[in-house]
Amino acid sequence: MTVGRTDLSLAALLDRSAPAWAQLLALGLAAPGLLSLALVSFNCLFWTRGRDVPGAEVAAPGGISIVIPARDEVANIERCVRAAEAARGPIREIIVYDDGSTDGTAEVLERLQGELPRLQVVRGGPLPNGWVGKPHALHRLTALANTDLLLNIDADVTLRPDGVVRLLSLLGTPAQIPGGLGAALVTAVPRQRTGGFAERLMMPLLHLSYVAWLPMPLIHLTRDPRVLAANGQLLLVRRSVLDAVGGWAAVRAELVDDMALSRAVKAAGQRVVFADGDRMAECRMYAGAPALWRGFAKNFYEGIGGNPLALFVVVVLHLTFFVAPYVALPLAAVAGASGLAVAAGIGVVANVVMRLIMAWRYGHSLMSVLLHPVAVLAMMGVLLESFRWSRRGDIRWRGRSYPSRAHRGAA
Repeated sequence: MTVGRTDLSLAALLDRSAPAWAQLLALGLAAPGLLSLALVSFNCLFWTRGRDVPGAEVAAPGGISIVIPARDEVANIERCVRAAEAARGPIREIIVYDDGSTDGTAEVLERLQGELPRLQVVRGGPLPNGWVGKPHALHRLTALANTDLLLNIDADVTLRPDGVVRLLSLLGTPAQIPGGLGAALVTAVPRQRTGGFAERLMMPLLHLSYVAWLPMPLIHLTRDPRVLAANGQLLLVRRSVLDAVGGWAAVRAELVDDMALSRAVKAAGQRVVFADGDRMAECRMYAGAPALWRGFAKNFYEGIGGNPLALFVVVVLHLTFFVAPYVALPLAAVAGASGLAVAAGIGVVANVVMRLIMAWRYGHSLMSVLLHPVAVLAMMGVLLESFRWSRRGDIRWRGRSYPSRAHRGAA
């Protein structure tokens, strides 16, 4: 059928009698979804999870210290510490840095310290100028640990019994451990537990932000620091590697400290592994819509580079890949543009299949699959809010205020 005097039927697109702009539009509606589907399928098959193998302890001859920064984590800290205590592996000590909690976290830790002999609790003091809270807590924890190997976990993370062993298996070389990758630093994404509607809708986009854009094995197969993803919820590193890049002090002002540290390690010529931590741990990052909105907004813009061009590119890519086909399909159908409707339909089906694969693999809800474009639009709203916070120069998180990247020079 024609729209105006232009034939946009499927036959016209297939025999290339449709104008070039229509052919490009059809390609733009169908191809991005197919590309994302291919990447997600590849990553679900080949993204390393680590292995629960005997002998992984060979990668940690001096044992391992589990270090946990905590600030107002009364709802999570006991679950986190007890899971760390129960995890298998050469765990020598568990150290928690209580960073000025006022919600009862300190009282829970005091009780646990009386029960668990490997647990050490450190009370934090005032945050020094120029530091973000988490890098400072990890800096202090690193100084207190008695091993070379450090597993940094967030207080809302619950290790699985074999989580430490799986992480260690990636640190060892192939000669030491079957499937070992010889990593200098390993980060991993735990399985994300969700509660309310907003969490079930938007948290799956955390996985999407990784698996839909980059073949995950490239991160450890290349030493190029630009080819990188990281997640500080689970971060395993040797003290010697940390020291070689300046330690946590080198990223003291970074709101996205996991990426900054991983980039520094990679730039130093070391191998960084980014793993699927679905079998290593689970985590509920944010409880409820307000916490989720603030939590992502605090560092989303900083995480994509903290510049307006990156913001523009990210928004355009997300709208093109994940929203445009859903909008174009009914419009093209109503207009009788069967060729564009088919192209948009291919894009929609590719997105749905992609999200179904992710739902099967990571336990996402069916609701999040059906409302995929709504979730993406909401996340783009969070990104714009993050941009607003950054332009304001005052990023607030857990009762503290930090200068954004654009304002650090003046801070």
